[in-house]
Amino acid sequence: MTQVTLEHIRAAHERIAGKVERTPTVLSQTLSEGLGVPVHLKLEHRQTTGSFKLRGASNAVASLSTAEKARGVVAASTGNHGRALAHAAKLEGMRAVICMSRLVPENKLDGIRRLGAEVRIIGNSQDEAQQEVDRLVAQEGLVMLPPFDHPDIVAGQGTLGLEMIEQVPDAALVLVQLSGGGLASGVAAAIKGVSPGTKIIGVSMARGAAMKASLDAGRPVLVEELPTLADSLGGGIGLDNRLTFAMCRDLLDGIVLLSEDEIAAGIRHAYAREREIVEGAGAVGIAALLAGKVRSDGPVVVLLSGRNIDMDAHRRIVCGEAPSLKEHAA
Repeated sequence: MTQVTLEHIRAAHERIAGKVERTPTVLSQTLSEGLGVPVHLKLEHRQTTGSFKLRGASNAVASLSTAEKARGVVAASTGNHGRALAHAAKLEGMRAVICMSRLVPENKLDGIRRLGAEVRIIGNSQDEAQQEVDRLVAQEGLVMLPPFDHPDIVAGQGTLGLEMIEQVPDAALVLVQLSGGGLASGVAAAIKGVSPGTKIIGVSMARGAAMKASLDAGRPVLVEELPTLADSLGGGIGLDNRLTFAMCRDLLDGIVLLSEDEIAAGIRHAYAREREIVEGAGAVGIAALLAGKVRSDGPVVVLLSGRNIDMDAHRRIVCGEAPSLKEHAA
């Protein structure tokens, strides 16, 4: 399979019904006034486990055979996919092993452990964590469910796009987080399958934006993984990327990159003006609007993708005392 289609996403929507929340979309008065068009916020950070990742993980686990479920699952994660996979596996009584780098914040490790998954800290990057995943697949027979480059994961994340275009059918522009591309490609496939004229812009941090570098190069490339307030967007896309690189190349209408100060401003705005607690990755759509890096002649939908931020770090950011990146990622 080289693409995930609207048909696959609709099937995923039926498969995970009752296992995930249908999150609300609300109008932001402040952002609408600033942009001059309606700006709607998709409150996916209110999802069970605190991020959109539950959609893909739930669809992937539900798609496994009985024999595969008995073997257990393993994945590399920057935190939110691991938490979602741990939750989905727990509901099925399955073993789950989550491999992460030392850059993943402690609060995200704790959330995964509380769900009963095994946590393994390997190296300083997603690529190093992935090496442990590959070893567990080869030596212990675990089933790998990667965070983004998998058709069932992409289709599950795409169910967000179905909800967004149902809730705002006249959307002219959608801002979606861009990392490995599972979310962005799934949402884009869903929305463009229903509303081909709607533009999809991927938003990421400037520090280590692997998909942007890969698309610029015309092929998947290695990018140094750096500490960032948007830690959930860290990691590479895989040099052997089979799915999301091509989908992002074909479906996204543009990419916006943000500085750390701009991401911090997005977190502060979400809290002070929208009364929402979001992590750095969750705030990048808001941040792109505040920074003036996005314009639209029609209604905009901004995805708030996750809330799993260390609350002490959040307090410092909203008080204008942003912690160092090293401290935030410890």
